[in-house]
Amino acid sequence: MGTDARKIIFLIEDNRGDIRLIQEALKSTAAQCEVVVARDGMEAMSYLRQEGDYANAIRPDLILLDLNLPKKDGREVLAEIKADPSLKHIPIIVLTTSRNEEDIGQSYDLHVNCYIAKSRNLSQLFKIVRGIEEFWLETAALPPR
Repeated sequence: MGTDARKIIFLIEDNRGDIRLIQEALKSTAAQCEVVVARDGMEAMSYLRQEGDYANAIRPDLILLDLNLPKKDGREVLAEIKADPSLKHIPIIVLTTSRNEEDIGQSYDLHVNCYIAKSRNLSQLFKIVRGIEEFWLETAALPPR
């Protein structure tokens, strides 16, 4: 990539264990990235819309979104982001435990860029996160912030 700017991954996840594991997996990769975390859908939308405490929030390069979130469900967050002209170009990867075909279909109907079921196997989860990082931060051309 032509720029040395640090990439920002916005992780929208309520499970503390998964947050820690995903952060550790990303630390073990070569890409220079910063992980910003929101633990519920309301906080996520405030961050993305730069509201309140998030007035100076930097737009993320990539969003990792869990579907099962408190306060505002991940499906609602996905729909709101993709309906917002200023946010809709940010790539979103649903990273969730659900393997439900309805969840998968609905996520793609809402224009998710990729749907990945989380593995409970630690080495498999690390492999998944490294694959996301390698493809989305090193290979793919991302939209400008």
